[in-house]
Amino acid sequence: MKLSTLTDIYQKLDATTKRLEMIDILVELFELTPLEEMRAVIYLTSGKICADYIGLELGFADKMVIKAIAKSIGKAESEVNKLFKKKGDLGEVAEKLIGQTGQQQLGAFFTPNEKSETGELTVDDVWDILNKIALIEGKGANQKKTNLLLGLYSKATPIEAKYITRIVLSQLRLGIKDLTIIEALSRKYGDGKESRKIIEHAYNVTSDIGTIGDILASKGMEAIKKIEISVGRPIRMMAAQRMPTAEEIIEKLGGSCALEFKYDGERVQAHINGDGIKLYSRNLNEISEMYPDVTAALKRSLKSSQVIVEGEITAWDPDNERLKSFQILMSRKRKYGIEDAMEKIPVRVFLFDILYKDGESLLNKSYPERRVVLESLIKDDPVIVLASREVVSSPDEFVEYFEKAIESGCEGVMAKDIRKETQYQAGSRGFLWIKHKFDYSSAFNDSYDFVVVGGFYGKGRRKGTLGTILMAAYNAEEERFETVCKLGTGFTDEDLIKVTKDLMSISVEKKPKDVISKLDADVWVVPEKVYEIQGADLSISPVHTCALDEIKKDTGLAIRFPRFIRFRDDKKPELATTTSEVVDAFKKQRLRSG
Repeated sequence: MKLSTLTDIYQKLDATTKRLEMIDILVELFELTPLEEMRAVIYLTSGKICADYIGLELGFADKMVIKAIAKSIGKAESEVNKLFKKKGDLGEVAEKLIGQTGQQQLGAFFTPNEKSETGELTVDDVWDILNKIALIEGKGANQKKTNLLLGLYSKATPIEAKYITRIVLSQLRLGIKDLTIIEALSRKYGDGKESRKIIEHAYNVTSDIGTIGDILASKGMEAIKKIEISVGRPIRMMAAQRMPTAEEIIEKLGGSCALEFKYDGERVQAHINGDGIKLYSRNLNEISEMYPDVTAALKRSLKSSQVIVEGEITAWDPDNERLKSFQILMSRKRKYGIEDAMEKIPVRVFLFDILYKDGESLLNKSYPERRVVLESLIKDDPVIVLASREVVSSPDEFVEYFEKAIESGCEGVMAKDIRKETQYQAGSRGFLWIKHKFDYSSAFNDSYDFVVVGGFYGKGRRKGTLGTILMAAYNAEEERFETVCKLGTGFTDEDLIKVTKDLMSISVEKKPKDVISKLDADVWVVPEKVYEIQGADLSISPVHTCALDEIKKDTGLAIRFPRFIRFRDDKKPELATTTSEVVDAFKKQRLRSG
């Protein structure tokens, strides 16, 4: 498949913000894609070269790409950098400069052993080179990577150079998310909603959209139906809904429920296969190297040799038998000095679920059945313990256990449905699990995790920083981010320095196409940072776009008097608070206020 065919499709995707149009364009792309190239095309269109959990990165910084562009056109890096500062997009810089130079002239700037073969680039060419780049390590790695990129530029048209540049910088930004690809695949290879459910389930248990597309293209729907859990390959984690009162939660869960402590730590999915243990975060990043004490404890504390369990890693004070804060635990997240961090910050892991045991998937077992299996597996151990749990049948019992959780240093409780049809819903956020937290200093019953989409420059003592941040909820149905508040309270001076540094590193010239905003931010950013916030209440807003037109025409919903609580680096933007959750909270707030 010619690369130009793929980049023609990318131009069509770039030209629309409508999800249905994107799906139609993707179906067209899949019609054009040879079976053997489906995996590569899907990965590239997703802006990556492999499944996220594999953690393979290209490792290009702006400076490396600027050097490659400059060398490919025979001009000074300063000239490329000047245009970059003006445009803010190295993809557009590459397109313009290579277009001005002329593709046929590029070979003149290479020494004989650097010149690439003539001919048009193919998807396979790019795919092979990108995989070679990702595997380069050690001394001289940056130069070797730059040389391989030069080889691509030497054969690329201006449009191809634009998208190659964006891909190597992980800045493709077509607005395509995995669920959009799943919808397009179900239309191409399936026969309706039932097919989509099957494909989505396969994706949720493999966490690999490229593999799903490859199997569909080469073997069809019957092969997708046969996909099973594989130990060592993470399962997309089940998430909880939220409700404000004990009465509502108990009623929703059928009159009684199991309550577990909601620990303030890092969620982990542990895959144990004999002596091999892999730990995955909520974002499906492998974190095994950061917690060697956890892997060692799992080896000695579980009675089965092949299991997948979930729990919460917490910072633990062994002298006082107390939980420590999430912020303290996050200082364990490092590549170096791990032994020292283990000594300074001991951890305890509270296990709360099991998904697989000795060749058998437990996803379709009820929550009570899974809990019994989990309890039977754990040996007595100071690091690996069961999450505290109690079944309650009244609001009074609920509140009593909730207060016990707060006194123990937890952030609240997780209520779980104990009826028969309570399977583990991989990759889904439903009402089988309901979280309940409370901040006694706020009228809000809960905190919310919103996504940063932009910022406004500070004034006075905040001059030189982004003093106010534009936050958004995630609309899971439309796969877009809708503004919900401007956040400027709760930050320390140190926080604002970090915020400004973090956000400027992901700033973009134009508003991202998956951000819906009536406001014009001073700085737009790629929507990938998640902050936890609280506020006074929710209100109708003519300014913000969260649930626009859903409650009242031409208005959205907004958080009043928001304040920053903490950074949520453990969450992807797609795991942030959703628009539907904000709408539900607003409706319940109205009912309570009469």
